[in-house]
Amino acid sequence: MSTARVKEILSWYESDNPGTKASLARFLNQGKLAGTGKLVILPVDQGFEHGPARSFAANPAAYDPHYHFKLAIDAGLSGYAAPLGMLEAGASTFAGEIPLILKVNSSNSLATEKDQAVTGSVEDALRLGCSAIGFTIYPGSEYQFEQFEELAELSREAKAAGLAVVVWSYPRGPLLDKPGETAVDICAYAAHMAALLGAHIIKVKPPTDHLSLPAAKKVYEEQKIDISTLAARVRHVVQSSFDGKRIVIFSGGEATTTDNLITTIEGLADGGAFGSIIGRNTFQRPREEALALLDRIVTIFKDKA
Repeated sequence: MSTARVKEILSWYESDNPGTKASLARFLNQGKLAGTGKLVILPVDQGFEHGPARSFAANPAAYDPHYHFKLAIDAGLSGYAAPLGMLEAGASTFAGEIPLILKVNSSNSLATEKDQAVTGSVEDALRLGCSAIGFTIYPGSEYQFEQFEELAELSREAKAAGLAVVVWSYPRGPLLDKPGETAVDICAYAAHMAALLGAHIIKVKPPTDHLSLPAAKKVYEEQKIDISTLAARVRHVVQSSFDGKRIVIFSGGEATTTDNLITTIEGLADGGAFGSIIGRNTFQRPREEALALLDRIVTIFKDKA
C-alpha cells in the first residue's frame, strides 16, 4: 500500500495514465526505502560506457549479469538499470523481483563524438517486464537536439504503454570544460531540461561550487544563491526541477573511497535529494562489502525521509 508521501509524489505527475503511475509507484514501494519517497538504484551500463575490464576486473564475479540482479535484490534497492543484453541475461530468472529500467541508448569509450546510439526500444522494455526506460542526453553537445527528439519520441511511446521515463542528463560539449560539466549552474540547467523533456526521474551528477556560464554567474551572485556546500547545491538543483516536484537522484560518480562516498551521500541527503543511483562504487567491491556499503547509503536516505 502506498504511503501518503508516495501518493503525494505521484500527484505531481498530472498528465500520466494509471499504468505509468503504477510503474513509478513500483520503484517508490520497493525494497528497504519503500514508502519513504527515496530511491537507491543500481545502474550497470558501465561495460558499454567504459569496457569490461575497467568495469568488472576489480570484482570478477561482476562479469556475470546475474550478479547485479542479485546484488540489487539482496541489498533491498529500489530498482536496477542496465542495457538490453544485461537485462535479457537475467530477466526470466529474476522476473518480478525488482523494478527494471531498460537503458535504451548507449555510448562507448571508442567513440570520438559526444553522442549515444539508440540500442533498445519500448517494445523491448515491455517484453522484459521493465517498469521504465532510461535515456541519456548530453546538453551542450553537437548532438543534443537529435537526442532531445529521440527522447521525445521514446517518452511518448513509453508513457502510452504505461512505463516511466528516467533521464540521465549529463552536460558535455565544445563549450564545456571538465569543471563545467559538474558546475552547479550547468547541473541545475541539465536537471531542468530533463524535467522540461518530460522525465519522471532525473539523474544528474553531484554539483560542484564552480559556475560555468558568465551570464548565470552574474545572477547567482546578484541573487545570492547559496552554493557554499554540497547540500545547498543539491537543494538548488532539486528546486530547479519544478520546485522539487520531479524526482531527482544523483550519481555516485567515479570509484572513490568509502569515506568520500559516504560524505557525498550525506551531502545529497542533507540537500533533499530523492536518492542516489550508484554503480561502480558498489559492484567493484566484494559482494559483502558492497552490501554493507549499500545498507549504509540506504540508511542515510531513510533517516532523512
